[in-house]
Amino acid sequence: MEAASALIEDEPEPRDRLELQRFATQRLGKDVLDLEDVDLTRGGRRLLSHATWRLGPGDRLGLVGVNGAGKSSVLGLLAGDLTPDAGRVRRGRTVALEHLTQVLDDLDPAERVLDSVEGIRRVTRTASGEITASSMLERFGFTGDRLTARIGDLSGGERRRLQMLRLLLHEPNVLLLDEPTNDLDIETLTVLEDFLDGWPGTLVVVSHDRYFLERVTDSTWALLGDGQVSMLPRGVEEYLERRAVALSTPLSRDDTPVQRGDTPVETARIPVEGARTPVETARIPVEGAPVPAASGAEQREARKAMARIERQLAKLTDREATLHADLAAHAADYEKLAELDATLREVVAQREALEEEWLEAGALLE
Repeated sequence: MEAASALIEDEPEPRDRLELQRFATQRLGKDVLDLEDVDLTRGGRRLLSHATWRLGPGDRLGLVGVNGAGKSSVLGLLAGDLTPDAGRVRRGRTVALEHLTQVLDDLDPAERVLDSVEGIRRVTRTASGEITASSMLERFGFTGDRLTARIGDLSGGERRRLQMLRLLLHEPNVLLLDEPTNDLDIETLTVLEDFLDGWPGTLVVVSHDRYFLERVTDSTWALLGDGQVSMLPRGVEEYLERRAVALSTPLSRDDTPVQRGDTPVETARIPVEGARTPVETARIPVEGAPVPAASGAEQREARKAMARIERQLAKLTDREATLHADLAAHAADYEKLAELDATLREVVAQREALEEEWLEAGALLE
């Protein structure tokens, strides 16, 4: 067990960041994508205000924020699909960009799966060498009669897998991924994670899946409602802490945070959303609407719920630690690793759902 613990504490990096960055610089040069002093308004809401964000070769960035904060719009700016109201978006001369959106209707329903892939490229280059389009399809779960199936007959998950595969076959050096894990099963997610681990380019990911986000990116940036793209040195954990503070911060009549005692609170209110995980979820009052105080009975129930959730979280934390130790102990058993990884994902999902419940219950006590 001591050996397993040592492996966890000194676990090697899943990818060679310096080597990948060196390759990325060769492919991209020094200039990739820059937002410079950008303003952006969508649907009557100011999303960005004099915002500057610079992406370099080999950067692997996760972008978080509440629903409606403008994450997809920022990707649209980087992709050139949107034009800023002010400021400019600069793109390096060697950039070959692909943008995975959340829309699935960009595929021809009458086309066959294999034809749609081989029409892009029959052989593609990966970090480990060349691979045929049919082999890539097999990796992404398309075998047997699924190779000749009409795209219109595929399930939502299959179409998402095909959409991702087609994008990778274009051999981009900049990837923008908007909710790439939507409708993907555990096996396909693992394939995608492994592929991205050896992919030398600039990567920006918007995802509700905290595990995936932390697995494939190296830094986390956030849209916090102040019109800026802000780096979070402590990643998703820092984002969740800021969200929790925002939930518990009372607002004055002019919507500015007020002080509790002698301690100033600096986090402003965040707009409503309906996301599904703690990376982006919480029950937040509608902007401009009165916030009714919870009754005594509701507060008692909230305290009971928080105590129950804390007990469950303690058990899940222990379970998570055990699974990490098991993963280290079975590093050479790939079948066992796949089984443990699937279990770990389930435990993480349960923990994140409970964290969300805890935040919602805590909001009633403020």
